[in-house]
Amino acid sequence: MAQENTSTGTPAPHPVPHALGGSGHAAPPVPPAEPHPARWGRVDEEGTVYVTTADGERAVGIWQAGTPDEGLIHYARRFDDLRTEVELLETRLASGAGDPKHALSSATQMRDGLADAAVVGDLAALGARINEVIAHAEKSLASAKQEREEARSAAVTRKQALAEEAEKLAAESTQWKSAGDRLRTILDEWKSVKGVDRKTDDELWKRFSKAREAFNRRRGSHFAELDKQRATAKTRKEELIVEAEKLAESDDWGDTAGRYKDLMNDWKAAGRAPKDSDEALWQRFRAAQDKFFARRSAAFNERDAEFTDNAAKKEELLIDAEKIDPAVNLEAAKNQLRKVQERWDEIGKVPRERIRDLDLRLKTVQDKVKSAEDNKWRRTDPEALARAAQFHERVAHFESQAAKARAAGDERRAKKADEQAAQWREWLEAAENAVADR
Repeated sequence: MAQENTSTGTPAPHPVPHALGGSGHAAPPVPPAEPHPARWGRVDEEGTVYVTTADGERAVGIWQAGTPDEGLIHYARRFDDLRTEVELLETRLASGAGDPKHALSSATQMRDGLADAAVVGDLAALGARINEVIAHAEKSLASAKQEREEARSAAVTRKQALAEEAEKLAAESTQWKSAGDRLRTILDEWKSVKGVDRKTDDELWKRFSKAREAFNRRRGSHFAELDKQRATAKTRKEELIVEAEKLAESDDWGDTAGRYKDLMNDWKAAGRAPKDSDEALWQRFRAAQDKFFARRSAAFNERDAEFTDNAAKKEELLIDAEKIDPAVNLEAAKNQLRKVQERWDEIGKVPRERIRDLDLRLKTVQDKVKSAEDNKWRRTDPEALARAAQFHERVAHFESQAAKARAAGDERRAKKADEQAAQWREWLEAAENAVADR
């Protein structure tokens, strides 16, 4: 919002923004003329109004409607109006909302008319500001031109790529539906790509149009040949239906389901029968499949109920198994575990999603019993006990040697024997600890 000028009671112009992006150096701010118009002009005794310029004074009008001060303020306000127009151009250019071409035209008109403008104010500062707006507008126009050229180049590149893709599809593809769909998509995209010059666009369009025509010819030939094959396809599908209807009564769930999968692959490979019979053939084939899989589903539901009951029985068995304590009586624990394992196998299968957690719980019990059994064996391992006894003898041997050497006054030999005894003592302690840990 404009602030009020306290000396005149009129709104003061908005402050001039800083330099626009892209100009060399910021033009100095343009001071408002209305607060102190006498800085830039005067009114002589005859009422002629002058503005001060770099080349001296220039008459801008006649004022006889009031006092000289009022005349200066009038022409200063006109200057500030012009200043505000420049500010608006600056602001719109800086924000990107302004049209650079319009801004350049407006600013150029202002600059060209500044030498004859009937205003009083800092014309030099305003001229510099206008020049800055012009420079920015010219740069924006150049940038827009470059962007248009880049967009044109990108559009040409895209249409070239689309034409090349269409030519490749026309020459190589045998996926008639997907390729045809893709060509239609390419056409839609082609229409959306703008900015290509007419000559280039016509050349590229001829390539694309020629590719579409070639593809359509190849596809037409293919389907003409396909019509000849449809009678054979009908015969083949009738054979598949006969087998599918026989298999519908099978109880060999796994192999039969696999065979139905093979039959489906054969059905697809057979191709389409004549249009008037293909759907009816499919309904017969599908009905045979549905009958078998409905029977299998009922059987599986019954089996799943049994598996769920088995899982509940195994959970009950685990409650007793997890109470087994090999630390109290290892042999009793082994016998209990053996009975649990036998019962586990008797119960049978459980739902697939329960197998892992139930087996893991049983394995935990098995590992506990096995660990206890292994620890018992290690504690009675004769080799470990013999090794510890041997280390003990070596310690005693070297301690005896050290004592004899020290008694004979041979401290060097005594010290060496002490070191050897210490080494064997460390090994002895390690061996004893290993036995104890078992």
